Amino acid sequence: MSFYSQEPHFLEACHLCRKPLGCNSDIFMYRGNTPFCSKECRQEQIEIDEYSSKKKAWKISSSSSSSSSSTRSIRNSDSKEASNKTVRTDTVAVA
Repeated sequence: MSFYSQEPHFLEACHLCRKPLGCNSDIFMYRGNTPFCSKECRQEQIEIDEYSSKKKAWKISSSSSSSSSSTRSIRNSDSKEASNKTVRTDTVAVA
C-alpha cells in the first residue's frame, strides 16, 4: 500500500454532475474552491445550499419556540383557597 496515492485534483470534475472539466473550458467557482462545469450547475448548488440553510434555520426556530414555551403559576390571592392557576404561553411562527 502506497502512502502517496494520488487523489484527484479538485478541479478535475464538476462538483455537482461530476462531468470532467476540460483544460480549455471555463470553470465556474462557488464558495472559493468548489468547481462547476456551467453556470447552471453552480446555480443549482447555490439553490440547494439556500434551501438547506433555510430548512436548518426553520428547524432551529421551531425547536427554540417549542422550548421557549413556558408555564407559569399564578396565585389567586383574592380567593380564600389560594388556588394555583397554570397559564401556558406559546410563540407561533407563520411563514
